[in-house]
Amino acid sequence: MKTLEAERLILREWQESDAVDMYEFRKSADIANAGWKIHENIDESLEYIHSSIKYQEAWAVVLKENTMVIGEICLLDINRHDLYREMEYVISEDCQNKGYATEAVKRVLEYAFTELDLLVVAVCHYPFNVKSKRVIEKCGFTYEGTLRKYSKNLTDSIRYSMTREEWEHLYV
Repeated sequence: MKTLEAERLILREWQESDAVDMYEFRKSADIANAGWKIHENIDESLEYIHSSIKYQEAWAVVLKENTMVIGEICLLDINRHDLYREMEYVISEDCQNKGYATEAVKRVLEYAFTELDLLVVAVCHYPFNVKSKRVIEKCGFTYEGTLRKYSKNLTDSIRYSMTREEWEHLYV
């Protein structure tokens, strides 16, 4: 898997040694607001890392300044077609509101459209997750609609997408 660099971040493959950092941000109740499972112990984080290593585009979000893992971001193949992926991301509660999610999303969008040659990247958030909504809007995604009772927990899912042409118009 390719390592991606942004201004303050490194997006890299997960390592077993990341389990402690992952547990630190995945044990927070805030994580559930983004639709992610709260981890009960380090072993659960290690198991999750093992499953994440199998994905081609699943990165640990690492601060350049101290190499601490502060989140994760991935592009998932959701069985639409080969040129369509869905993005998911989460940033540690302690590191939110500092622009890290926006920086990571923009870097992954660049990779998705220039190196993977994707046509569409989609992203969703829960209606009550205002922080994620702000990131999505700052990055320039287009609102598609609300998928009612779509999530596994029967919560609505607010869906956005970006086409390669939209990305080129915004960033190239």
